[in-house]
Amino acid sequence: MRDKEDLYQERKRMFKTITRILAFVAIAATIAGCSSEKNARQGSKPAAKTYTVGVTLLTEEHPFYRELKSAFLDECKARNLKPTILSCNMDLPTQTTQIENFITQDVKAMVVCPADSAGIAGAIRKANDAKIPIFTADIAAQGGKVECHIASDNIQGGRLAGEYMSKALNGKGEIAIVNDPAVRSVQDRVKGFREAIAKFPGIKVVDDQSAEGKRDMAVTVTENLLQKHPKLSGIFAINDSTALGALAAIDQAGRKDIVLVGYDGDPEARQKITDGTALKADSVQYPREIGKATADAVADFLEGKKVPAAIPVKVGIIDQQSLAKEKK
Repeated sequence: MRDKEDLYQERKRMFKTITRILAFVAIAATIAGCSSEKNARQGSKPAAKTYTVGVTLLTEEHPFYRELKSAFLDECKARNLKPTILSCNMDLPTQTTQIENFITQDVKAMVVCPADSAGIAGAIRKANDAKIPIFTADIAAQGGKVECHIASDNIQGGRLAGEYMSKALNGKGEIAIVNDPAVRSVQDRVKGFREAIAKFPGIKVVDDQSAEGKRDMAVTVTENLLQKHPKLSGIFAINDSTALGALAAIDQAGRKDIVLVGYDGDPEARQKITDGTALKADSVQYPREIGKATADAVADFLEGKKVPAAIPVKVGIIDQQSLAKEKK
């Protein structure tokens, strides 16, 4: 039979064991509680704010705008922008309606590629009155408040085209411009082109006709130019749709003596340059850079950052020789 001292010692050991277990349980509970609280705090962290943006493009038929749109969408995903993208198909009334609908939808910002630089001013002023910030891409607006304009340096691009034309013609000859004067970016291209050729007194611009940037109209306009000016030796086309239309008319007329210079650097135009047609060169734009820069400018502005009034994007020029080097 165990004596009292043994019982006392055994109870003492049991008490210590139970005390240690309870202490361990208490510590574990405290740690678990802290972890749960931390997780709760992390879980309650608000998601990044998303901003709705209305976009009205000039067109989606042109490769330039398809590239611009693709890059814009990619960057929107990275910058928490939720865009709705429409095309006005080069129609000012359609674009005006699209802007008015975006106002009704209370978008947080708009991107506009104007169908008519001056004509779109009224719709932009309506957006201004609704306190919706406006950004223009590729084509500038003439009127209304625009937070930032993102585009190629079109004056520089026009100069590059004029310099190429002047050298190809050895500084002399009659030339024409197939234009689209309602568009601000085109106005800048023609301005730069004229500045460049003005350095060559032997070159004379004998005609300047609008084809509204459209391929089918450029065919007709160029046919008329070739008939009206039989000594014509050069044509500057303000975009590649125009250039390809002009090229079709030149080929049909069998004119091997025309130097045609375009603008954009679309895949079809690049191939025609490579093939050694009358289309000798193109001033080239980088639409993906414009699309990305546009999304960044919109996101920065909506996040409270300061954006510049204009973001110029570099341009270049390509011809048969430079394209051959690209393929190597």
